[in-house]
Amino acid sequence: MADRKRYRDEELAEFKEIILEKLTTAKHDLEILKNAINHKDDNDTYDTSPTFKVLEEGANVYSKEQAGRLAQRQEKFIQHLEAALIRIQNKTYGVCRETGVLISKERLRAVPHATLSINAKKNQK
Repeated sequence: MADRKRYRDEELAEFKEIILEKLTTAKHDLEILKNAINHKDDNDTYDTSPTFKVLEEGANVYSKEQAGRLAQRQEKFIQHLEAALIRIQNKTYGVCRETGVLISKERLRAVPHATLSINAKKNQK
């Protein structure tokens, strides 16, 4: 693997399948988070007595903030996966952007949007 400059087309196809599967799941999860933020399919506090309404609204705001942060992270993850698909198309997928060597298959299976090898990632800190 050390003397190879890129992964073979068959290997890239395997990684593409992994990425597409993760992308589908990530987009579904993002939709769930957006629905939570917009309170779709939720009972809200409209039918609650005034005493508990204030407490519920505070918890509601906190939940929206958390869902918003998670949605932002999910959108960033989706962008990274889509960028990985472009690298597959360009046949540059799996090449460490720091060292130029191939990132291990095990790492790419675990983190399919990785752009750094384990060694390069460790040296970043």
